[in-house]
Amino acid sequence: MIPEHETFDGTWPFAPHYSTAAGFRQHYVDEGPRDGEVVICLHGEPTWGYLYRNFIPPLSESYRVIVPDHMGFGKSETPQDREYTLKTHVENLTALIDDLDLTDITFVCQDWGGPITGAYTIRHPERVKRVALMNTLFGIGGVPQSDARTQWFDWIARHHEAGTLDGIVGELGSTVLSVMKIVGFENSAAVDDTWIRAYSAPFPDRASCKGAIEFPLDVHLGRIAPYVLDGLQNGNLEALKSKPAMLAYGMEDHAIDPERAIADFQAIYPGAPVTRLKGVGHFCQEDAPETLVALIQQFMQSTG
Repeated sequence: MIPEHETFDGTWPFAPHYSTAAGFRQHYVDEGPRDGEVVICLHGEPTWGYLYRNFIPPLSESYRVIVPDHMGFGKSETPQDREYTLKTHVENLTALIDDLDLTDITFVCQDWGGPITGAYTIRHPERVKRVALMNTLFGIGGVPQSDARTQWFDWIARHHEAGTLDGIVGELGSTVLSVMKIVGFENSAAVDDTWIRAYSAPFPDRASCKGAIEFPLDVHLGRIAPYVLDGLQNGNLEALKSKPAMLAYGMEDHAIDPERAIADFQAIYPGAPVTRLKGVGHFCQEDAPETLVALIQQFMQSTG
């Protein structure tokens, strides 16, 4: 867990806030006018809120921007006695939203932020106003999954089957850039000593990597499916489909097949805007922050 007031040489200047509503100490950023529309930005694997450092200042000029760190990431705790599954992360998010009494939420989500957003919204549609997806998918559009694994999940499968996954992902404190390159990181110009320190800091030892180890196993071991399917049984699918939505996709993604993700999105939101970003990878917030912020601002303004 990163020290509370660490700013990484001023690149993360945002005041820390904490909630214990979910039973652990969860960090979140809360910037912008308290009476502004709420924007919640959700990160994925193996990053933390730092991924949104270039989004927070421009968005918080008009909106209340909240950026939580999932359990096991960033400045949040990594309890060793908790399950790290999609279900748990959604329950943690629900507790935080309830604790802060947030409504009319716009989700900005990438990687695991997408399934978390979808699973939350289908269970609590009354709290969500719109959704902005980036290099992610909800996985409920009925698009068949290819038999061919992406580069990332092929790598996960090989190391899990060989019994070496915990050892490899358990060393993120020194290998985080290499792992991000497997997933699809393109903007090498952004990398300097501060960048490396910021993304490595949450993972000083094997125990601190528990969340990062378990996230991809949710997909590889099929643990994610029952919870996703359970969400479809509550009758709120049409409420989810009614939300204004947008998708921006970095096409150099090695974790989630871009065309499958786009097809999944269009099956849920036919006619909603889709922007394909050439030369942009899975960590699109690092590769094209100005473009993405402009797309999100335009989307929010055009959907009231």
